[in-house]
Amino acid sequence: MKDHKFGKYIVWGVTAFLVILASTLVVMLIFKWNSVYAALRFLGDILSPITYGIILAYLLAPVYNGTFRLVTGLLEKVMKNGKRIRSISRFASTAASLVVLAGVVTGLFLTIIPTVWESVIGIVNSIPSYAGFVSRWIEETFASYPEVESTVMSLYGQAVNSLVGWIQSNGDWMSNLEAVFGRVFSGIIGLVNVGKNSLIGAIVMVYLLNIKDTLLAQAKKAAYGLFSVKFANSLIDKCRFVHRVFGGFIVGKIIDSCIIGVLTFVVLTILRMPYAMLISVIIGVTNVIPVFGPFIGAIPSALLLLLVNPRQCLIFLVVILLIQQFDGNILGPKILGDSTGLSSFWVLFSILFFGGLLGPAGMVIGVPTFAVIYKLITEKIEKRLNRKKLPTDTNEYRELDHIDEERGIVVR
Repeated sequence: MKDHKFGKYIVWGVTAFLVILASTLVVMLIFKWNSVYAALRFLGDILSPITYGIILAYLLAPVYNGTFRLVTGLLEKVMKNGKRIRSISRFASTAASLVVLAGVVTGLFLTIIPTVWESVIGIVNSIPSYAGFVSRWIEETFASYPEVESTVMSLYGQAVNSLVGWIQSNGDWMSNLEAVFGRVFSGIIGLVNVGKNSLIGAIVMVYLLNIKDTLLAQAKKAAYGLFSVKFANSLIDKCRFVHRVFGGFIVGKIIDSCIIGVLTFVVLTILRMPYAMLISVIIGVTNVIPVFGPFIGAIPSALLLLLVNPRQCLIFLVVILLIQQFDGNILGPKILGDSTGLSSFWVLFSILFFGGLLGPAGMVIGVPTFAVIYKLITEKIEKRLNRKKLPTDTNEYRELDHIDEERGIVVR
């Protein structure tokens, strides 16, 4: 291209085209975000089976790799055929991954989901008695303060009437045969789609687990073929960093949330609180969201217990506070360690920013995503500072007035 007569102008033209294209995309993202989001969501629905498979393969990769190493080590002691050993090890690893997946799904359907469903039905059926109980408790508690009692009872009555009206309106709607038929049909279609996507996702997972080494080798080959060796090495190193951050954070957070959910169930069962399974599932699931997760799960759970027994609600809040302190100061750091390297402020910022863009999913992946972005920007800044022979330690810039241009030293 350099020896071509118009090579310089071609490079300029391609560069200008790319700049205009990038600027157009940025403008679309800013001013047409709803349309872009709708298009991405439509594309996501189409690719949902593939997405399910990628997520499952990523989460079950440790099971697959661990089983593969174990079986390979055992077979190497009694067999010499390397190809045969790899074939048997792959089969055993795939079977182990499917068994773990089937065990989790079976556990959800046979234990947690029926119990949670029964709890929800029991709550709906018991709302009138719960309302009467809370009403009597308010009257007894504020008996010495008639004005306060009148205000509280008025607000409580409005809340109960709104709730009952909502239930009744939905009940009348559900009694309409046409609406019921449409809802049931829609639910069946949705369930069939979820089942189909999950089944295809499991098949995709099996393929990905068995060819992941080949896919990685092809990606590395493409990187070295398309880019310079230096850039390809840097790119592969950054991909390893992304894997460490996402793998360490997401897998660790899932393990941490499962432990918190089980711990909550044990404590609530010992205290003989109602709906222990339902509340534990809520706490465990919402705990996946950093910072805000404990509050998101604790508020509806506390309101649920408030309908049954206000005293148990207060005890529950104290228990959850203690459990979350244990999680935040002991369990979480032990499992997650310093997997992101972000300060508390940037963790909060990443959750709010990505949560606003992508909803609950953004709140989950926001922290590792921002950790990667933060790391890449930090490395770029430090690299440029090294070129200018300036200090890279942040503490050197505290109380800085300016940097002497001739001597390159910090002046305070």
